[in-house]
Amino acid sequence: MQLTPKISHSFFLDVSSPEIKSSPMLTVHVALADRSYPVVVGSGLLSETAKLLSDYGLSGFRPAVISDETVAAHHAETLLASFGENRPTLHTVPAGEASKSLSYAENLCREMIRAGHDRRSLIIALGGGVVGDLAGFVASIFYRGIPFVQIPTTIVSQVDSSVGGKTGVNVAEGKNLLGAFHQPKLVIVDPQTLATLPPREFHEGFAEAIKHAAIRDAALLAELMAIDPETRDVPADLLARNIAIKARIVEADEYESKDIRALLNFGHTIGHGIEASLPYGQMLHGEAIALGIRAALFLSGKHSALPAAASEKILAALRHFHLPLTLPASIPTATIMEKLARDKKFKSGRIRFVTLSEIGHAQVIETITPTDLETAIEHLRS
Repeated sequence: MQLTPKISHSFFLDVSSPEIKSSPMLTVHVALADRSYPVVVGSGLLSETAKLLSDYGLSGFRPAVISDETVAAHHAETLLASFGENRPTLHTVPAGEASKSLSYAENLCREMIRAGHDRRSLIIALGGGVVGDLAGFVASIFYRGIPFVQIPTTIVSQVDSSVGGKTGVNVAEGKNLLGAFHQPKLVIVDPQTLATLPPREFHEGFAEAIKHAAIRDAALLAELMAIDPETRDVPADLLARNIAIKARIVEADEYESKDIRALLNFGHTIGHGIEASLPYGQMLHGEAIALGIRAALFLSGKHSALPAAASEKILAALRHFHLPLTLPASIPTATIMEKLARDKKFKSGRIRFVTLSEIGHAQVIETITPTDLETAIEHLRS
């Protein structure tokens, strides 16, 4: 089953209409029956958090904010101040991938219990993908499940990980191998939070946006190339456009059972293997995915007749955002292959790999062999 390959602005909103342009907020709806929720996008929305929770029927819950120490130092006060005197409790973990673990999940649950939280509480995840995954996982298990709200503060979390309901933690054997599907009740995307990102963390997130262009919206690639990678100026409508691509795919295949949501794994099979082959945090997620995308483009040319010119356009976009395209010699191919063997994208021992036939057209194929993967990994060393 294939979705319409191109997703235009009109697919989720009409940005050319005067009322949308004059509105301070864009809205993308994620339609999942009784698990549906809005994603609101607009500059300055962080300071409106309490009002937004009230507007969307979430004011009856006692909030607990989960963040990391770095993000909290920049943005927690703005969020907490929006509640006036009835401030949420604030719970932080160290910044970095190592915090996405069962031990930190347990610590957060126990902190919340000691702070008086119960099943009438609500978690607000303030941070990037690590915080969103961890806080969402805590929300899925605390008192057997309580609501949560995502406030993503990085490119990768704003365009990708905050939408879709995948939560989880890492174990030594691999990333995200323990987790649950737990959809948020609301996602609040404020582009102003990007202003505090260091260059490396800012650039890495665009690997996910480039992935969206590659699998579903060829025209998006030119818009991404128009962004100055040295600034933090990312248009709200471009973020909303990426979110809509993710939303439509999630709506069609919430639990990744139809080979539709699996398309979002373009670049992730080998990318996750590379990321897992290093100590957590040594290579950022988007940096590993950039390498995985290059490997997937190589295999797309071999197995899905992707034209070389199309592949080069995507590689040029990755270079535009200073993303790595050469695999460090210190990472053995055998180690990456070992990590791949434990990947969730394998089904009954078969490799389910996402390739492109052209920009905007992706498919899952099962003709890739372990030898193909090894060849693609070696290709990354050139």
